[in-house]
Amino acid sequence: MRESTWMSLLLLLLLPAPQRGSPQDGRQSPEPEPERGPLQPFDLLYASGVAAYYSGDYERAVRDLEAALRSYRRLRDIRTRCARHCAARRPLAPPGAGPGAELPFFRAVLERARCSRSCQSQRLGGPASRHSVSEDVRSDFQRRVPYNYLQRAYIKLNQLEKAMEAAHTFFMANPEHMEMQQSIEDYKATARVEAPLVDREAKPHLESYNAGVKHYEADDFEAAIKYFEQALREYFNEDMECRALCEGPQRFEEYEYLRYKGGLYEAIADHYMQVLVCQHECVRELATRPGRLSPIENFLPLHYDYLQFAYYRVGEYVKALECAKAYLMFHPNDEDVLDNVDFYESLLDDTTDPASIEAREDLTAFVKRHKLEAELIKSAAEGLGFSYAEPNYWVSYGGRQDENRVPSGVNMDGTEVHGLSMGKKLPPKIGRDLREGGPLLYENITFVYNSEQLNGTQRVLLDNVLSEEQCRELHSVASGIMLVGDGYRGKTSPHTPNEKFEGATVLKALKIRKGHNCEMFGYEGRVPLKSARLFYDISEKARKIVESYFMLNSTLYFSYTHMVCRTALSGQQDRRNDLSHPIHADNCLLDPEANECWKEPPAYTFRDYSALLYMNDDFEGGEFIFTEMDAKTVTASIKPKCGRMISFSSGGENPHGVKAVTRGQRCAVALWFTLDPLYRELERIQADEVIAILDQEQRGKHGLNINPKDEL
Repeated sequence: MRESTWMSLLLLLLLPAPQRGSPQDGRQSPEPEPERGPLQPFDLLYASGVAAYYSGDYERAVRDLEAALRSYRRLRDIRTRCARHCAARRPLAPPGAGPGAELPFFRAVLERARCSRSCQSQRLGGPASRHSVSEDVRSDFQRRVPYNYLQRAYIKLNQLEKAMEAAHTFFMANPEHMEMQQSIEDYKATARVEAPLVDREAKPHLESYNAGVKHYEADDFEAAIKYFEQALREYFNEDMECRALCEGPQRFEEYEYLRYKGGLYEAIADHYMQVLVCQHECVRELATRPGRLSPIENFLPLHYDYLQFAYYRVGEYVKALECAKAYLMFHPNDEDVLDNVDFYESLLDDTTDPASIEAREDLTAFVKRHKLEAELIKSAAEGLGFSYAEPNYWVSYGGRQDENRVPSGVNMDGTEVHGLSMGKKLPPKIGRDLREGGPLLYENITFVYNSEQLNGTQRVLLDNVLSEEQCRELHSVASGIMLVGDGYRGKTSPHTPNEKFEGATVLKALKIRKGHNCEMFGYEGRVPLKSARLFYDISEKARKIVESYFMLNSTLYFSYTHMVCRTALSGQQDRRNDLSHPIHADNCLLDPEANECWKEPPAYTFRDYSALLYMNDDFEGGEFIFTEMDAKTVTASIKPKCGRMISFSSGGENPHGVKAVTRGQRCAVALWFTLDPLYRELERIQADEVIAILDQEQRGKHGLNINPKDEL
C-alpha cells in the first residue's frame, strides 16, 4: 500500500469520532453501566423459546423469546457503550519518529483492545465469546423472526393486544408477508382496535423524521423544527452505534481467515478495510426502513433542507442560513438552495457578517470523515486489488415534496420543484427479445395457459409432462434421497416454522460409492438406478421444453436442479397466516415498497428462466401464486398436480411464492436455467459424467466395442 494511503489511514483512525458529549446533545461519553448478573446469550434463549413453542408450552415460549429480544438489545447496547467508552479512555496515538516509530500507535491499539475486552466481559458478566452467534440466528433477529413466534404464542395465550403488537413489529420488516397483513386486520377487527399499532423495533431517528415531515406539511413549523432536530440527534447516535457494531468480527468474502497467509500489514489492512466499508455503509443503513432494500433517497440532506425553510418561516434567519449551507455540503451546485442562501443573507441585520455563518457544526466533521473514508477505500481498492465503486449516497433528486422549495421573496420565475414520482413503476424490462409459443417437442403434453392467460410476462402452464407412473417413481426417489434442509444449511424449516423442508440434487440421486473394485450408483444404494436416472432425464426434458417454447436463440443451461418436498407439521396448522415460500423473484431482490427488483448480489442474477414440475396433489394448500411487484396483488394461482409444469422468466416481472401447505406433503422438481455458460450447474456437469459412464457400461453389456482407455 502506498505511503499516502497509510497516512490517510492513520489520519482517519486518529480523527476523533463524535461523542454524545459533542454539539449534538451536550452530554459526556458515558460510563458503561454495570449489569446485574451475567447476560444470557440471546441465541440460547431463542432456541429455548422456539423449542417451547413447538412443544406447546406457550408461556415458556413467550418468556424465553421476550428474554432473547431483551438480551439481543442489551448486547448491542453494551458493545456500543464499550466502544465509545474505550475510544474516549484509550485514544489512538500518532506514530513517533526514528526506530520504533510505529510502537506508540500499536501500543494504543493494544490498549484499546484490552479496554474493549475488559469492558464487555465486565458488563456481560462473562467472556464476550459466549455471545458469538451463527449467521442464521443473526439473520433471524435482523428479519424479526422471533416476533412471528411471539405473535402465535400470544394468540395461544389469548393475549390479543400483545399478539397484534408482535405481528405488526414482524410485518414492518416483512412487508411482502401477505398472510401476516391479513392476520393483523383480523386481530384489529376482533379486538376492535382503531389506534395505530406499535412497532417495538422502530428506529427513533426515522420516527422523529416522519413526525417532522408530518408537522411540516401541516405548516406547523415550530413542531417540525423540534422533531427534525431530534431526528438529527438520534441519527448521529444511531450512526455511532452502527459504526461500533462494525468493529466486531468480520467475515472475509474471498478467503477463510484462519487459512489466510498474508503478512502483518496486509492482514491488518484487509481486516480494517472490511470494517471501514461496513462503517462507510452506515449512511445507507440508517436511511433504509426495516424490510426495505432501497434507502430513502437523499435522507440526511433532507433534514437540513426541511430545517432551512422551517427556520426561515419562524424568523430564525441565522439558523436557516446554517442549515442551507449544511445542505450545500452535499449538493454544492443546487441552484435553489444557493438562491436561498443569498436571500437569507439579505435578511440578516447589519451587525452580522454573513461570512461568519458557517454550515452546521454537527455535520461538518461527519462529512469530512465520510469523504476521507471514501478516498481511503478507493485508494485501498487499487492497492490491495479488490473492486469497489462508491455509491451515490446523496441522490440529489430526492427533494422535499412541497411548493416551498424557495422562500417567498425570491424570484421564482422558472423555478423547478424537485420531487420523486410516486406513481407505480413499469414492469422491469428484459434485455432480450421476448417470444413464446414454440413447439412442445413431446407427445401427450397438454398446453394449458400462456402469458396473457396467466396475467403476466413469459409464463406458461403445461400438463402431462410426467405420467402417473413417473410421478409415483419420482416420489419414491424423493423418499429415498431427501435430506432435511438441503440447500438451506440444514435448516429444517427455512421458510416457515410450520413445515418441514427436504431436498436433493440430481448428483445425490446418481452419487457414486467406490469400494471392493466395484461402483454403485444411486444415493448410497438406497434407490434403484432406473429411478435415479429418471430424475436426471425428466429435468433434461423440462429444459428442452422451456428452451423450445420460449423460442430462445441460444442454449439454455442448468443453473440449479433441486427436488423439494414441503411437509405440513401436525399440530401447527391452526390459524396459519404465513406462506410456505414468501413472495420473491428468482434473479433479483424484490422491494415491494419501491415496486422495484434490484438485480444485485446476493440475488442469483445469472438466472434467466425457472420451472417447477409437480409430482403429486394429495395434500392441502400449496398453491403456486404469481403477484404484482407489491407482493400482495395475486395475478394467478396454480394448483399443483402430477405432471403439471409452470415455467417463467426469472426476473422481477414474475414475483411468485407458495401458499401454506396445511396437510400432507407437496413434492416438485424445481429448476433454474441460465443463458450464460459461465454459470452452469457444477453438479449437473458431474451428473452428466456419471450418465456417460452408465451409458458406456450399458453398451459394454450388449457386446459393443469399448476403448479400454475410456474406462475408469
